[in-house]
Amino acid sequence: MSSGRIRVAGPGELGEGERERWRALRAASEAPRNPFMEPEFTEAVGRVRPGARVAVVYEGLDPAGFLPYERGPLGQGRAIGLGVSDAQGAILRPGLDLETDRLLRACSVSSFAFDNLEAEQRLFARYAAEEHATYVIDVEKGYETYESVLRSQSPKFLKTTLAKERRLGRQGGELRFVFDEREPAALRTLMEWKSAQYRRTGRRDRFAQEWITRLVGQLARTRAPECSGTLSVLYAGERPVAAHFGLRSSSVLACWFPAYDPEFAKFSPGLVLHLRMAEAAAADGIGMLDLGRGAAEYKDALKTGELPVYEGAVTRPGAGAALHWLSREPTRRAHSFVRSRPRLASLAARTLKGAARLRRT
Repeated sequence: MSSGRIRVAGPGELGEGERERWRALRAASEAPRNPFMEPEFTEAVGRVRPGARVAVVYEGLDPAGFLPYERGPLGQGRAIGLGVSDAQGAILRPGLDLETDRLLRACSVSSFAFDNLEAEQRLFARYAAEEHATYVIDVEKGYETYESVLRSQSPKFLKTTLAKERRLGRQGGELRFVFDEREPAALRTLMEWKSAQYRRTGRRDRFAQEWITRLVGQLARTRAPECSGTLSVLYAGERPVAAHFGLRSSSVLACWFPAYDPEFAKFSPGLVLHLRMAEAAAADGIGMLDLGRGAAEYKDALKTGELPVYEGAVTRPGAGAALHWLSREPTRRAHSFVRSRPRLASLAARTLKGAARLRRT
């Protein structure tokens, strides 16, 4: 279907010319080349989410912009893959004059919700309700430079982690790191570890949702220059002790699902894994690892900087706007209230862990 100069299609219905234009617009963007913003990610979501759509904005016969999104059963819109995607927004020609209300009407949605909107998204940024930090590791100048930064800002952390790595090798078996593992069993092991971690900490198990498990499977088979599924595994002997699945472009490794075998927790294999990922990424020409939003001790120890991302929604006037507010805002505000109060956030985390232990007994 179409609405003037805006065409709405399923992700798999885009022509090769449109996909190439999408990639060219991303290449011209000031934002990091995050693989979540590439057409391959949207196409993978489209295979597992029936509400996935792409609005294509034309100038004459030429595509000038794209908005990947999902349309809910009541006409509410949201960023493609919202809940798991770590970079969101529209892909637009610089300077493109576009009205959000007209775009949403063409998409047949009453709202467009986001929780990891890129900072450069001028079309939607003014509708943000909150700003969050996404933590990044800069390896543009090589791993040795990054390690020197860690020695300066976190000397105890680096010394301790490297010592644990040596002990793990002595006690667990010779260490072997694979940056891009293709063994399906390793991915299944990672998902089992991650599910157990979610349950152990009282959080919602993402891999209990079939569409997320299927999406990861789709992306594990995706091999494109700017969006490639990447499974990294740290082995002790022949046994995997830590693993991570994420997406990479030519310049960004988007960290997504890290986990480790709890039996080896005293060796901090997850931290060792991240150091080896940074080393391998730098050697492969990647300049940045994006650890995602959400505070965590390991992110504070590993990061070299932060980038802003935004959470919020743009809505059209009417009943749809009220429906969006009722379905999302009370929960978002409650989460924001807790996050802004460290003692309350710590209490909430302990409560979740305690509830998880009770469920297991």
